[in-house]
Amino acid sequence: MAEWQSTISPAALGRLLGTARLPEPAGGHRPAYLLLARQLQLLLGEGRLAVGTRLPAERELAGALALSRTTIATAYQTLRTEGYLHSRRGAGSWTALPEGSHPPGNALFPLPPDERERLIDLGVASPPGPQALLARAAARAVELLPAYAGGHGHYPTGLPVLREVVAQRYTERGLPTTPDQLLITSGALSALGLVRSTLLRTGDRVAVETPSYAHVLQGLRAEGARLVAVPQQRESPEQLPRWDLAQWQRVLHGAAPRLAYVVPDFHNPTGALIGEDQRRTLLGAARAAGTLLLVDETMAELNWHTPDDRMPRPTAALDRAAQVITVGSAGKLAWGGLRVGWVRAAPALIRQLADERVHHDLATSVLDQLVCATMLGELLPELRALRLGQLRASAAALLPALRAQLPHWRFAEPAGGLTLWLDTAGLSGAALARAGERTGVRIAAGSRFGVDGAFEAFVRVPLTVPPAAAALTAERLAATAELAARDAAQTWGADQPTLAV
Repeated sequence: MAEWQSTISPAALGRLLGTARLPEPAGGHRPAYLLLARQLQLLLGEGRLAVGTRLPAERELAGALALSRTTIATAYQTLRTEGYLHSRRGAGSWTALPEGSHPPGNALFPLPPDERERLIDLGVASPPGPQALLARAAARAVELLPAYAGGHGHYPTGLPVLREVVAQRYTERGLPTTPDQLLITSGALSALGLVRSTLLRTGDRVAVETPSYAHVLQGLRAEGARLVAVPQQRESPEQLPRWDLAQWQRVLHGAAPRLAYVVPDFHNPTGALIGEDQRRTLLGAARAAGTLLLVDETMAELNWHTPDDRMPRPTAALDRAAQVITVGSAGKLAWGGLRVGWVRAAPALIRQLADERVHHDLATSVLDQLVCATMLGELLPELRALRLGQLRASAAALLPALRAQLPHWRFAEPAGGLTLWLDTAGLSGAALARAGERTGVRIAAGSRFGVDGAFEAFVRVPLTVPPAAAALTAERLAATAELAARDAAQTWGADQPTLAV
């Protein structure tokens, strides 16, 4: 049985190596083989090249990188000697870590409770639950529960009462919706996964914005999709990005992807809001290519920086041909612990999704759905006022603190949502994440949100930091930046054979 977990093509590895920038060594020059070995070592230590990845054969990689086979062979041998590569005749070579090392952590994985006192968690972009409103909604749910407890409790498309509430909210936002256009799921990620498993086959192309939501990118890869990256258009780090419609049209026409995944409402991670004109243009291009638009609206209600009267209509409101599949969630507005999301689509597709869904998780918790029906129904005005007020207060405290402590880092103020996208002035986001383990701050590296290791000089910071903790958060980030820069100079500038992981 093969010992590697995945493979990487020569072209993909070449793109990834192009993002692995090292400080100059003390002597001012590295031989080509040593530069390649150190770049691979860096990618492994930062988690951008997975441990257990089968590397291309020497001849294939030499051709892709325009290097001699001797250079590739010497680099591979250097890595074998230092413990970063294992090889077996006839089976190839795959990445490893030296004995005693451990892989870099994943800041997007929820932090264990016993770590929350030690670390400021900037990895997970989810707000705390509104306890008073949750208590009221839970009490109401308990009152209603007996009416449902006499049956099996399985509702593959969701409780009618919650579907009606969600349909009404879509209608209020400018998208007339009926309950038969909705399927309730166990969170937005379950909704996205259900769409993927129903509509995609291994090898199907999916166009994605870059950067984009890290969990969706990983889920698409796991589904066997071929990702086609479409970069955003941005004039400077201080300006929010837009869709590059010319590039989108080229990709949709040339690649004809099965799906295109976009986050037009307070994009994760950049916080951008896409206007109706751009939505309409992209929708037309997708229709011409026969591509379905998978629109992620999990942040759509978090317009803390954009007045209601300036909010675009949902993308599906511009759709006359059932080209748009919309995914939403109660997790960001209400509380992620409820695990309630939904899919809005044509009734025929909803029925198809429900048929597929019963083979996976069958249905969503009845009690959670009843809580959400109250939260998103009669308590919605109070919930929105509370959540948007919290986000305004967090942003008002955190953004000035970051500008004061990290004047060389640049960012655009989000239009809404939960995330801030910071340009680190060339510092490796993964190196910052590693240094943060020592300074007491948990950081989500930008490369998690890109394809093929892109956005390494960025980090994502959630706007869930309490105002009282904003100054300390910025101070720890500044200390982390200083430590990461010093580590990089010491480890890579001198070409030391060990890697701090």
